[in-house]
Amino acid sequence: MSLDLEQIALHQLNKRDEQTLDVVLRDTLLTPNAAVEEMMAELHRVYSAKSKAYGLFNEESELAAALRSCRKGDDDFLGFSRAATGRLRDELAKYPFAEGGVVLFCHYRFLAVEYLLIAVLTSRSSMRVNEQLDVSTIRYLDINHADIVARIDLTEWETNPQSTRYLTFLKGRVGRKVSDFFMDFLAASEGLDTKAQNRGLLQAVDDYCAEAQLDKNERQNYRQQVYTYCNDQLQAGEEIALQELSQELPPWGDKDFRQFSTEQGYQLEESFPADRSTLRQLTKFAGSGGGVSINFDALLLGERIFWDPATDTLTIKGTPPNLRDQLQRRSGSGNQ
Repeated sequence: MSLDLEQIALHQLNKRDEQTLDVVLRDTLLTPNAAVEEMMAELHRVYSAKSKAYGLFNEESELAAALRSCRKGDDDFLGFSRAATGRLRDELAKYPFAEGGVVLFCHYRFLAVEYLLIAVLTSRSSMRVNEQLDVSTIRYLDINHADIVARIDLTEWETNPQSTRYLTFLKGRVGRKVSDFFMDFLAASEGLDTKAQNRGLLQAVDDYCAEAQLDKNERQNYRQQVYTYCNDQLQAGEEIALQELSQELPPWGDKDFRQFSTEQGYQLEESFPADRSTLRQLTKFAGSGGGVSINFDALLLGERIFWDPATDTLTIKGTPPNLRDQLQRRSGSGNQ
């Protein structure tokens, strides 16, 4: 499956000093040659594989208004991208961490869906050896570590304007960097809370098992079935579908899982993206803090691992061989 590139524009933000970002604007769109297509395929792949937050445009969004004008043909894509880059520079310049980068706007199709992807890509240096075995420095776009990226599902936005998930973005690993200036630039707010949906699913599963009065092994088998389905969806790049999940699970009593979750008011969407870290709690316990990091399979609780809530004490019977070896060596050396 390949991308169908419609239009793509690149511009540049250069940091002159602590308070000034200069804009370099292209006068023409990029020609979608093999190199451009390869770059966008890689950016699409990297972006699709990352966990994303969901949002929607605010009513006063200048970017949304300009994009509507562009979609109607009142403005061309190059003009839209040039004006948007100027607005991005104005927002970015408000923050002391502001850095330059290549600003990319790409309108493309994938699987019959139209997208607009907007990104600020930074460059890195690397070394190369030519045919004469001379070493030189080259600059390349660091697509794998791009974290200032947003994508608008144009098809969803135009056919379902009440949606809370047509806009996705990366929060990145730098605090609220993207949430601050990039969301201000987009004039957008967060919409569908993926983690909250996944936490709601986990709570519904636990409550469903409790109402069905399943024993420990039955509960764990049920959680494992839920995890297997959700993880398969995650690996396939598909969303969790409540109806489909319900059909995968054995019903207890006169209600299937979907009926139960609807009647109990968990406010789960009919379908929503899977969140890997949240779903892991179906089969594992994990936590860290104060110099301690613990991770174990849920089925071990009550068998080899015991928790006393009164004293907040965790007792482990049978330590892993590599841990036991370290403890024995440390104990034998006389060091505590």
